[in-house]
Amino acid sequence: MDLQKQTAPAATAELRASDADRDRIADILRDALAEGRLTADEHAERVEGVLAAKTVGELDVFIRDLPAAHQPRAPRAPAYDRPAPGAVPADPDDHVVAVFSSAVRKGRWRAGRRIHAYAIFGSVEIDLSEALFEYQQVVIRAISVFGSVDVRVPENVSLRGAGGGVLGHFEVNPLDAEDPAAPVVHVDGWAVLGSIEGRPKRGKLVADILDRVERKLDRSLRKHFDR
Repeated sequence: MDLQKQTAPAATAELRASDADRDRIADILRDALAEGRLTADEHAERVEGVLAAKTVGELDVFIRDLPAAHQPRAPRAPAYDRPAPGAVPADPDDHVVAVFSSAVRKGRWRAGRRIHAYAIFGSVEIDLSEALFEYQQVVIRAISVFGSVDVRVPENVSLRGAGGGVLGHFEVNPLDAEDPAAPVVHVDGWAVLGSIEGRPKRGKLVADILDRVERKLDRSLRKHFDR
């Protein structure tokens, strides 16, 4: 069987594959190897193909003959599209302003519920990859005029955006966290002859979310061994 020549359903075949998609397929292949469904050579060949795959359709052919490919995936809890009325105050907790200059928020800092960012002939960088999240809903209101506002978030939070550009560029890459209790960052604003971008910072995870997951795992293991 030539796995490379198989095609996925038309609805998904042309979707570009993400790193998370490749990781999911690699996990299924690893489990199949451990269960004896694949030989070591078959596993190596398919993993090599997974790393080279460009679309979801190309990925799916490597697990089509495995049981895990036909099991429904648990639905992911959707992130809130907008904070509930009154959930986030109208007044900002923090201002980040750059006028003919640059301003940066990064490292270990506390993210408030509302952050206002203004880049006027300057650049603003808001890096939440190591921030402390005290609230689940964080709104970043960004205005860029002949400048740039760059927002980075860790991979285990949710990210949403709403805005636009006037001869400018507004782009926020939506992200859904696996944990429904994870923080949700909303990037809103307008770019006038400038740019506003929001995206995950690869390899960065919110430590307190990891700690919470580990505690849940520890409790589950204790319940299992206490039976």
